[in-house]
Amino acid sequence: LQGGSSTVESTIQNVAKWTAETPNLYTLRATLMDGDKVLEVIRQNVGFRKIEIKGKQLLVNGQPVLIKGVNRHEIDPDGGYVVSVENMIRDIKVAKQLNINAIRTSHYPNDPRWYDLCDEYGIYVMAEANLESHGMGFGKETLAKNELFNKTHIERNMNNVKVLKNHPCIIMWSLGNEAGYGKNFEDAYDWVKAYDSSRPVQYEMACSTGKHDETRPVESYELAGLKAGKTDIFCPMYADYDSCRAYLEKDYCDKPLLQQEYAHAMGNSMGGFKQYWDLVRQYPQYQGGFIWDFVDQGLRDKSKITGNQIYAYGGDYGRFPMSDENFNNNGLVSPDRRPNPHAYEVKYFHQNIWSKLVNKVKGTVSVFNENFFVPLNNVNLVYSIEVEGKSMANGLINLGKYNILPQTSKTIAIPGYAKIVADKKYRGKEKTLTLSYKLNSDSLLLSKDEEIAHQQFVISDYKFPVLNSSETAKVKAVDHAKYLVLSANGVDVTISKATGLVSYLDVDKTPMLVRGFDLTPDFWRACTDNDFGSHMTTLSAAWNKPSMELKNFTRKENGSVVAELYLKETESTLTLTYTLNNDGELTVEQDLKVNPDAENKPNLLRYGMELQMPKEFDRVEFYGKGPNENYADRNNSDRLGIFTQLVKDQYYPYVRPQESGNKTQVRYWKVLTKDNKGLEFFSNEPMECSSLNYLTSDLYRGPVKNQEHSGDLVPRDFTSVHISQRQMGLGCIDTWGALPIEKYMLPYQDYAFKFVIRPVR
Repeated sequence: LQGGSSTVESTIQNVAKWTAETPNLYTLRATLMDGDKVLEVIRQNVGFRKIEIKGKQLLVNGQPVLIKGVNRHEIDPDGGYVVSVENMIRDIKVAKQLNINAIRTSHYPNDPRWYDLCDEYGIYVMAEANLESHGMGFGKETLAKNELFNKTHIERNMNNVKVLKNHPCIIMWSLGNEAGYGKNFEDAYDWVKAYDSSRPVQYEMACSTGKHDETRPVESYELAGLKAGKTDIFCPMYADYDSCRAYLEKDYCDKPLLQQEYAHAMGNSMGGFKQYWDLVRQYPQYQGGFIWDFVDQGLRDKSKITGNQIYAYGGDYGRFPMSDENFNNNGLVSPDRRPNPHAYEVKYFHQNIWSKLVNKVKGTVSVFNENFFVPLNNVNLVYSIEVEGKSMANGLINLGKYNILPQTSKTIAIPGYAKIVADKKYRGKEKTLTLSYKLNSDSLLLSKDEEIAHQQFVISDYKFPVLNSSETAKVKAVDHAKYLVLSANGVDVTISKATGLVSYLDVDKTPMLVRGFDLTPDFWRACTDNDFGSHMTTLSAAWNKPSMELKNFTRKENGSVVAELYLKETESTLTLTYTLNNDGELTVEQDLKVNPDAENKPNLLRYGMELQMPKEFDRVEFYGKGPNENYADRNNSDRLGIFTQLVKDQYYPYVRPQESGNKTQVRYWKVLTKDNKGLEFFSNEPMECSSLNYLTSDLYRGPVKNQEHSGDLVPRDFTSVHISQRQMGLGCIDTWGALPIEKYMLPYQDYAFKFVIRPVR
């Protein structure tokens, strides 16, 4: 180009457009010549798509897409900050398996090859500049207001945009992260918009009034929506449900809401993720966000205690840790990219196929395609009709013949459904319909038969048994000096007169309890990272092994034994009632009365009982939500069914030990030997249960975090069983103060729980 510059334009007719769902690419070849001599040939993949903001929404090719995103750091458990191309592809594959369609490059430009792969496989990218001055402060002292750093702010964004501008995967630019707000960012915004007007530009701290407080009240979000600085998207961090709703319901807030960081996935977390996506699907202006974050940032190492594999974190490499304990381990997947249990809840609420049971009698379902650009032509619907967890009919429907276009629904009849529902032999039994959507061909790194969505519908509810006092005429009672022994049908129940607790439970002379451990009231759990962050470790510590003083011990006329215990630390009274019937079934009633005038009213973390069974009872069979661990506010992705699992597989090895293995909506829970002998537990209401090779005290050492790893744990040679009415939810808003929503808390109040222990022979 002699004497200046030149622009060459070309038009392609009927172009195949690029989206994350349809990553259509063309190859642009640029040849630099000197006369007839070729000096250089550059090939560049290019994609054609249009990004705009219109009607308070972010549009891709005219469609208001949902951003089902995560934040991703470049980190590998073996390579550290060096990630191979093969492992980049692995990350994209895992993301797609979890229905993730967008990545924020937090907090710096990535390896250039990453963007090539996102172009190729279809990932929306928020491309962030390498600009953070968190440590300098956010008010008057912020570098964003210091004119000496004006050029720095602009140049870092220039480098980001100029290098990466040709990637179709990049649908928005981010000016930086946690660096205050001021003229320097406004100038950077102006430069980016002048250079590239085809993409929106966002910056989180332009959404506030210059403050940075992750626990801002709702009012400040309303104010921010009105007085936002230079940002095209309202992109807060860790806004809770009420804050989001407050913004969305204000007419003057005209920017799309897209959370730059939200749903902090640290440790056993993601409880309440449903509430975010209920809002997303309710308010068109709320288009999703980027979960913090994708992967636990740990390095593969060996335990100094056991020699087992661990993932090392801050504090493992020197006395002055460069990170806040295990705080960088806050991902959906473990360092080796194994999905953490909470990842499946994300996959569920990110899924692109949703169903409604239109007719419970005839079995017609409405199938909605939440994609914006592709039909469901390569998807099979696999269905199963179950009666109390057992499939009575199943089959496969190819959705291709229904041609379910993007953002449309079709009604489909489920074969065999009506016959089973009407069958008299199933009357009064719980019936469910489970729908699983699977690919019928390979697609964008996903393999044929990969499940991409599922839903389950309860057709008729479970009939829980009424636990009245059963016949006790054949029950024998032997009164010893220290114990009272109840016996019936080969079952012996030994109750301590000193503690009021069951010390021994024998079936056909075989001990069901480990010597030295009683059937004990259980109010506590091994605190999660979120529990540490919300100070439950200290605020609720009174419920951690409270002292229990036996005030009364009596045997009623009906044969029941009643023990009244006083819990001094919580100013409460616990009444335990044991009733053994003629069949050898032990009913346990657990009634807690608290002091309404108590000065300290700590929340409970769990309410139920625990017992330790010998090591040969090494498997569980249960009818409830599974197969993964699940909790009251994180069980949507799991399904009602009958599951058989090994106790050794119940604990999930989070980077740092914590609560694990819980199951909800349990109808019955059996702890068995390989010969199917043991104990069955059931109640007159759904229970929450777990069986681990660890005591709670193994997983929780105290209110101050120690340098611990799951690989340091040594399994006990017994099975620790928790039978609970409820356990507190997990929460996910953040890990530095937020609690689960109120209905998933266990407040300081009266509780009553009744369950049965039945011998399994």
